[in-house]
Amino acid sequence: MSIVSRDEQAVPMPPIEPVAAMDYHATIVNALACRRSTLDVALSQLSTQAMVLTEVAILLVEALRTGHKVLAVGNGGAAAQAQHFAAELVGRFKRERAPYAVLSLTTDTSILTAIANDYSYQDVFERQVLALGRSGDLLLAFSTSGESENIIRAAKAAQRSLMAVIVLTSDRPNRLECLANVTVRVPVVDTALTQELHMVVIHILCDLVESELAACEGDTGK
Repeated sequence: MSIVSRDEQAVPMPPIEPVAAMDYHATIVNALACRRSTLDVALSQLSTQAMVLTEVAILLVEALRTGHKVLAVGNGGAAAQAQHFAAELVGRFKRERAPYAVLSLTTDTSILTAIANDYSYQDVFERQVLALGRSGDLLLAFSTSGESENIIRAAKAAQRSLMAVIVLTSDRPNRLECLANVTVRVPVVDTALTQELHMVVIHILCDLVESELAACEGDTGK
């Protein structure tokens, strides 16, 4: 579920106009200033979703603490974010601790190409979720548009497998959030800015999950 109002003002991001080589420096300075201003506003608005992020962190911690796993999906830049999230928790973020059961479904080219070739690209995540997902597991879906058919099918497959669905998307209404248990809608619609804010969210969640689970490990070892 999402507690973010659809009426909230999304933060616009103007495009950079083409420039001559001699103007690169001024353009970069202006672009950084614009980015800082835009992100300041967006991060301020994102802070109003602290309760949503808390709910996501609780779901992640509880699933991993009880021996379940997190499956992450996305397309393009969102696929890279799914992999980044998995890498931080299977490897480490800031702390030495046990590895956690997080799997990105965007990495196995044999599986992806076999499913895309034999069925369709719309099925590449759905079949993996049905193969690997179990009751109590989580699906973490990254999508700037919230309209990617293969992500939507993955969410539906997760529901059939009795998995909770967490969605990270942008500030535009979309079909994917209707399938989610919890939705984080970052307060922008520009794709690049959405992905940058998703990365902020990823690192916040990794820090919280790692801190809590590492503390649980310490308590168990006493």
